[in-house]
Amino acid sequence: MRFISLSCKMCERRIIMQTAITRRGQTVIPAPIRKRYQISEGDHLVWLDDGRTIQVIPVPADAVRELRGLGRGEKLVEKLLAARREDRDHER
Repeated sequence: MRFISLSCKMCERRIIMQTAITRRGQTVIPAPIRKRYQISEGDHLVWLDDGRTIQVIPVPADAVRELRGLGRGEKLVEKLLAARREDRDHER
């Protein structure tokens, strides 16, 4: 028996549900999972296989909007310059 682990970076707990695979290799995403992650027809999923488990991750409809503002408030240029200085010091 194999389990499909459905996860999201925002999950606090795991939900394990069992589904069947059809002859055509299709499966159904259980309704509670679809509702929780607002997955609907036409949405995309990313499948990650680490050799032991499979993770299914919903892709946001507007991935750019989801990422917008992620680094806000951080001094990213200063961090990059500091990291480069540190690399340069280690090379000497």
